[in-house]
Amino acid sequence: MVPTGTKLRISTILKSNYLDSLISISRNICVTNLVNKDVSSSNRWLERQKRDIFVKQAGLENYRCRSAFKLLQINEKTQILRPGHFVIDCGAAPGSWCQVAVQNVNSTGKDPNKPKGLVIGIDLQHMSPVEGAYLLPGSDFTKVATQAKVKEILCDRKANVILSDMAPRATGHKSHNHEIIVGLCFSVLQFSLSALSPGGTMVCKLWAGGDQSRLEAAMRTVFEQVKVMKPEASRDDSSEIFLLGKGFKEL
Repeated sequence: MVPTGTKLRISTILKSNYLDSLISISRNICVTNLVNKDVSSSNRWLERQKRDIFVKQAGLENYRCRSAFKLLQINEKTQILRPGHFVIDCGAAPGSWCQVAVQNVNSTGKDPNKPKGLVIGIDLQHMSPVEGAYLLPGSDFTKVATQAKVKEILCDRKANVILSDMAPRATGHKSHNHEIIVGLCFSVLQFSLSALSPGGTMVCKLWAGGDQSRLEAAMRTVFEQVKVMKPEASRDDSSEIFLLGKGFKEL
């Protein structure tokens, strides 16, 4: 059980006006910052994609994008996804993390000798179906209606794992980008408080920066372990990292 004082601290952090402003800004950035990259930047991106071994391997293994290998590599080291687990993927589009989760929790029942899990993918964007996963496109996981639908799918049970590979559309200001993604991570943490089962796990993507320690501190109040991970599939020149919280404490 989490001590009462700790509950109050985490509640204060998660319900702060600062957090609300970060989440609000992040949504606006995702919706309104649709300016295309300049031609030279786009060309550099295309060239990098052509050389990227994980892009090629994703095509060979029928994953929707290279990010699948980030979760595969995290899971290889931590074994957070197991047959029979219930998984919620926040910001799931285009669906590559759902694909990995489906394979590892046996949500299609492909192996009759192992427990059958369940995978729910939630995103504001449209998503093509993923075999073995319940998808909620056009949905915001922070909204009461979406959370009610999740509870219905889970039959009022709770998830073993909550995942987030979400990121706002980047601007040219790294510190601003960092603040926005921290806000998204806090929204996932807040969701986890009501959706995660005792002993459960949360994984969220973050761009390293000054507010990282504040997020880690908040996670440590409700998880037994908090670990920073940078899988091989994360590009060396990227500030992208993943925070792993294990051993969710019953509230």
